[in-house]
Amino acid sequence: MISRRSGPGAAIRLESPRQSDVMRLLAALDAYLESLYPPESNHILDVDTLCAPNIRFFVARRGGEAVGCGALRIDSSGYGEVKRMFVHPEARGQRLGRAILARIEDEASREGLECLRLETGIHQAAALALYRRAGYAERGPFGEYAPDPLSHFFEKSIEPRAKRRAARGR
Repeated sequence: MISRRSGPGAAIRLESPRQSDVMRLLAALDAYLESLYPPESNHILDVDTLCAPNIRFFVARRGGEAVGCGALRIDSSGYGEVKRMFVHPEARGQRLGRAILARIEDEASREGLECLRLETGIHQAAALALYRRAGYAERGPFGEYAPDPLSHFFEKSIEPRAKRRAARGR
């Protein structure tokens, strides 16, 4: 049973996706996405890809239990991509998604990235609202994405941590 405690109150840490409870969370995300979109509109990173050196995979835990996840994919052209955002249905409505997204943004800043991008589907109203509230603006397809009537593409400028430190030191 997932804790329904209110407020984020979860520890969000870099972890391996190859843990049984995290793999169950990813399987639930995959099943959800597959129920909404055809295969050609699902851009799912598998567990092996989530373990690649250019991926930072985060797990939100409450009482040791995995209740959410998200990933930062660092593109070789210099931007970050938000991937695999998910909060277990029983833990939704408690700002966990926003907390995971903030952790990804912080990591992107630490990595020196100036921009985060993402793709999400048109049938995910809560995700669309989350990204818009967090300051993401709609844009066209990027990277290897093709135009898709079932997708929305977003981007947000962020300030790399090194630039923030330099600005404060002036």
